[in-house]
Amino acid sequence: MFFLWPESLWLMPVLPLLPVAYLWLLRRRHLAALRYSSLRIAREAAHGRHWRRHLPPALLWLACAGLLLAAARPVARVTLPWARSTILLAMDVSLSMRVTDVHPTRFEAAQEAAKVFLHNVPGGIEVGLVTFAGSAHVAQRATLDRASLAAAIDGFQMQMGTAVGDAILLCLAELFPDHGIEAGGVGFGRNPQGRSLDESARPPPGPVQPVAPGSYTSAAIILLSDGRRTMGVETLEAAGMAAERGVRIYVVGLGTAGDATTPEGLPIYVQLDEPTLREVARMTGGAYYHAGTAETLRGVYENLGSRLELQARETELAGLLSFASALLALAAGGLSVLWFGRIA
Repeated sequence: MFFLWPESLWLMPVLPLLPVAYLWLLRRRHLAALRYSSLRIAREAAHGRHWRRHLPPALLWLACAGLLLAAARPVARVTLPWARSTILLAMDVSLSMRVTDVHPTRFEAAQEAAKVFLHNVPGGIEVGLVTFAGSAHVAQRATLDRASLAAAIDGFQMQMGTAVGDAILLCLAELFPDHGIEAGGVGFGRNPQGRSLDESARPPPGPVQPVAPGSYTSAAIILLSDGRRTMGVETLEAAGMAAERGVRIYVVGLGTAGDATTPEGLPIYVQLDEPTLREVARMTGGAYYHAGTAETLRGVYENLGSRLELQARETELAGLLSFASALLALAAGGLSVLWFGRIA
């Protein structure tokens, strides 16, 4: 926890003085009562020994403590419901996904894991699908319709090449259509049915005011790749654009880190570029996961889908403390009136 206005904490030494003042007032009142009849003295003494006499002042003291803390504007990292409303799932559909080191193949394992993710992600969060190989395309725009998403996953087609950076840029273009993000080989202006949009209708790119990585709370990207970039925009360049917009990227590296062979016996280079993928996650405030088996991949996606319901965020607690202090003050006054017929 830290305080936005720590200078306000200088008022805290006043708190120990309040009980001292309370005890002094009680003693003074007791001495004043000695001037009256013995019956009045006994009655006042009985009231003074009763625990209810001290509860309202104690509640009022706690209310003052809460207000003093609230004045310093404390900020703590607390777990709250997820604020994001959109998830873009970017999946590698390059030919290397035919490799069988992940049973039955990387491609089929990725499809099944994506459906597991759809099952676990909170129902109020829209999910969109982006596929990439030599170029990137929108397979399904963000929607709450899980059946349409599952059908789009079943319809993935493999292609040649791996343009990881283009996939990230296409996701950003979907999230920020007014930023004029463009890159060669990216399927901009295509809806899931492939209808082209007017290029001239796209606004020209403008300057972007960078924000803290991971601070954009309306969307996130989950990127799955089984290899390294072979064409298109540099991966880290695209990740930098995501970072300056505050978009988190959760990266899943699929398969074994080494050379492999397709079922047809054709040698292809499918070594995971883990350093780059880890850096993408680090730059954007996300996380990297390696999935070497179908079971691990399903576990990663299940974990990602479930964790999106709650997220630890830095949250200012001044409002909560003020509200609690107000309730304590009302309770103190109400109990005093109920028990003693006055606010004492």
